[in-house]
Amino acid sequence: MTDSNVARNLYTVPIKNMILLIIGLKGEAHGYEILKEIEKMTFGNWKPSHGNLYTMLNNLAKEGLIESREEYRGKRRVVKYALTENGWLYLREANELTLKSLYLAVQYHERLREKLEEMGYGKGIAVTAIDSYIELLDGIISILGEKKRELEELKREKELRGTGS
Repeated sequence: MTDSNVARNLYTVPIKNMILLIIGLKGEAHGYEILKEIEKMTFGNWKPSHGNLYTMLNNLAKEGLIESREEYRGKRRVVKYALTENGWLYLREANELTLKSLYLAVQYHERLREKLEEMGYGKGIAVTAIDSYIELLDGIISILGEKKRELEELKREKELRGTGS
């Protein structure tokens, strides 16, 4: 799958990526777990209907990105979903593109904030929100700093071994 295909899917069908991410991080998940995680990821602002979710799960299975497995809890049938090899490959590509998108999103965020202020629509950050904003930024910086250190170490190791790949 090319970057442009992944990008189109990231922006036109973000729920697809949310579902794959949830299943991937959990190892396997059933529909209700997925619904609750989506609700949590969207801060309670959105939850797809059961019908929409199961239609999406069926489509993901048809695309070969997930597979289902039935299990029984007493008389109750529970269908659990897991990523296929293609699902993991899709998430790997989407994850790489997400990092690039994060960089662009931060740039757009700052440009838009400046434009809003310039147009008179700016809103100062409330004192109570500053600590939360700083905490959020510190978390992002920490994650990206650690990833940068890992990649620099990997690069050094490859250069020492004389393998560029």
